[in-house]
Amino acid sequence: MTEPRAASAAGRCSAITHIAPDIIATATLAVETRGAGFTEITRDAARFVAEAQGRNGVLLLFLRHTSASLVIQENADADVQTDLATALARLAPADAGWVHDTEGPDDMPAHVKAMLTGVSLNVPVVDGALALGTWQGIYVAEHRTRPHRREVVLQFLGSRS
Repeated sequence: MTEPRAASAAGRCSAITHIAPDIIATATLAVETRGAGFTEITRDAARFVAEAQGRNGVLLLFLRHTSASLVIQENADADVQTDLATALARLAPADAGWVHDTEGPDDMPAHVKAMLTGVSLNVPVVDGALALGTWQGIYVAEHRTRPHRREVVLQFLGSRS
């Protein structure tokens, strides 16, 4: 790592540091969902970075499914997840007259919800820790009614501890 440079003249940006990435570590995390709702995977992601001996870099997360998604949301109050699920149900209700219903009435709304929320995230890693905000957690958002086994590809790019 190079020495930090002085902050910008405007004073809004911290000192800039540079690293030469020396590892790319990859693993697949299996997540058992309980049906529609949110399953927190923050600890799993942090454990992966620690086991990969990641120091500074980025954690990439990619969900290998089209009817679930990845989100960063508040992890202090479970009512937030309840309200988010309610909002998503209002945006893509099961009874909206969808044409695609091969896998059941919850399938097409699940695809819409996944399109709105996304299947990939990136989280900075600083000094071996996820640089999440105080109330932020990483979640698999299951958009189907019944439980599923979902796979999240985790990849750390950066320097090693």
